[in-house]
Amino acid sequence: MAGGGVWVFRNNGVMELEEQATSRKALVHVATSEVIRSTEALERRLGALGWERYYEDRATLQLHRRDGSADLISIPRDFSRFRSTHMYDVVVKNRDHFKVVDLHT
Repeated sequence: MAGGGVWVFRNNGVMELEEQATSRKALVHVATSEVIRSTEALERRLGALGWERYYEDRATLQLHRRDGSADLISIPRDFSRFRSTHMYDVVVKNRDHFKVVDLHT
């Protein structure tokens, strides 16, 4: 079964699976309401908040604060691998600037 759902008993005694709408998470820049859709867009927004590249390889990009704090944000270079754990890491380290929302599909 591809998605989840709820089993419903109909009046005729037949049980059917009603598919539930699936939701995906998205990272949103609060000030502009921009849904972050690429690594480049995220890096641009974080750069404006004092983050800069610290380390990169073929799979990962790490950013650190210019102010010398110990905070690091690690994100995949391939944005299709950007998951909610990465999103919440960005939010926790930039509380008033980003939020995670559900996108219903």
